[in-house]
Amino acid sequence: MPNTQLQHRVIRTLASAQVLNGVGVAGTVAAGSLLVSSITDSETLAGLAQTSAVLGAAALALPLARLTARGGRRLALSVGYISGVIGSIFAITGGAQRNLFFMLLGTFLVGAASAAGYQARFAAIDLATKQSRAKQLSFVVWGSTIGAVAGPNLMDPSGNLAELFNLPRLVGPYLVSATTLLCATVVIQIFLRPDPYLTAEKQAQVVQHKGSTKAALSHIRSNPKALFAISAIAIGHVAMVSVMVMTPIHMKHVDVSLRIIGFVISVHVLGMYAFSPLVGSLSDRLGRVRVIQIGLVILLASTVVAGSSAADNAVQLGIGLFLLGLGWSCTLIAGSAYLSESVSLEMRPASQGASDLVMNLSGAGGGALAGVIIGSLSYGWLCLFAAIPVLFLGIKSVRIARNVE
Repeated sequence: MPNTQLQHRVIRTLASAQVLNGVGVAGTVAAGSLLVSSITDSETLAGLAQTSAVLGAAALALPLARLTARGGRRLALSVGYISGVIGSIFAITGGAQRNLFFMLLGTFLVGAASAAGYQARFAAIDLATKQSRAKQLSFVVWGSTIGAVAGPNLMDPSGNLAELFNLPRLVGPYLVSATTLLCATVVIQIFLRPDPYLTAEKQAQVVQHKGSTKAALSHIRSNPKALFAISAIAIGHVAMVSVMVMTPIHMKHVDVSLRIIGFVISVHVLGMYAFSPLVGSLSDRLGRVRVIQIGLVILLASTVVAGSSAADNAVQLGIGLFLLGLGWSCTLIAGSAYLSESVSLEMRPASQGASDLVMNLSGAGGGALAGVIIGSLSYGWLCLFAAIPVLFLGIKSVRIARNVE
């Protein structure tokens, strides 16, 4: 099968799996924070749900990268999605029994599905050319749009479904995630053939030497392009996670309905994914660093808009969260393409795994600190603190851009 035809099939398969993954994971974001808050009767601890999920994604990043190097993308993605199915079952059990341990274990394993979703974007460019790399990657990111926007809006109907089984309404999104992630596994197993990474490896005649994680981290530290790319991915992610995960808690201060909260999160997710092809095209056309800089400016704007909003101002919060998602999209897509093209093929799985590890650990730290900040200060202060690393990288990028492009 020619590379062009195979690449088109790979993109279609990955995009389809991402729709299902988006429905499964996105719907649990707001529900997880609210469920932990309900179990513990503490807003400060509400961030533990997203922190646990992000730690799960971080913990699985390197194992999934190793599985890719050994058995290809199909094996790694399937393991990630199945872990998410198991995690959903644990979360349902924890929510039904008001057991925080099972709840956090469940969100931790659902994070593995997020890790698989993140690595799916790299699978999209195993066979892509440099001229279209960011655009091909963006199509898979865009595949998350339908599911990720629909997921939060299913909070209300999935809550009704949960009540039919005499379960708490907030575990409803986990019933949905268990189903859709299982379907995503089936799609990957049946249609992601031949495996894009193994095919690229065979064509490049890379058989024996595999870059280790340690070697990848060492290479990234000594490679200005790779280091800047991974910094952009991590900082964009920590800003997005810390603000996004606390927005439902902020809105709950004035008893905003789950329907409105779900709508605001959906608008945020729309910003994350809907304009991915445009971001990818701009990245190929304007350059990776320029698009990263655009993303950093948008992230700063988002913290101002969201941070100055009242808890019941769904319109302003929606605009702020939309910009937050769009800025994240720029840093993720341009940064991921920049990272992949700055390392050799045999180093890619390890470098991509290291990138996702750093990204998710940063997000986990941001989610944990977000709960403390909003519990002791306010949502506005949280947005201010989230803007600091973004501003720092933006200033630094002016000098970096002259050196790397």
